[in-house]
Amino acid sequence: MLINELSKRTGLSIHTIRYYENLGMIEGLSNEKVKSNNYKHYDDNVVERLEIIIEAKEVGFTLAEIKKILTAWFESIDSKPETLELFQTKIKEIDNKIKYFKQTRKLLEKVCEKLQNDEN
Repeated sequence: MLINELSKRTGLSIHTIRYYENLGMIEGLSNEKVKSNNYKHYDDNVVERLEIIIEAKEVGFTLAEIKKILTAWFESIDSKPETLELFQTKIKEIDNKIKYFKQTRKLLEKVCEKLQNDEN
């Protein structure tokens, strides 16, 4: 499929797809027989990679982390330890953010309570 169809299937903009390709996260193939254009063709493997990128970004992975995940998932022979470590690190980061946001929430609740009491 061409990049337009890939964009429609994944919901990503053409610009974003090209950006991920420039980062080496996906790869389109050019037809060597055709010299009149530089059209690249993308297969279902690229769709799968883009879906992984989308989901990983949604849960807070950076593009550098996602690139490691893709490499481990698609190119490494024994990727379990590497991938497990990445996921465990992300879980710790999320736990730290949850703790921070709970503390921030408590502080904001105290400020709101103070403001409400000052009105009366």
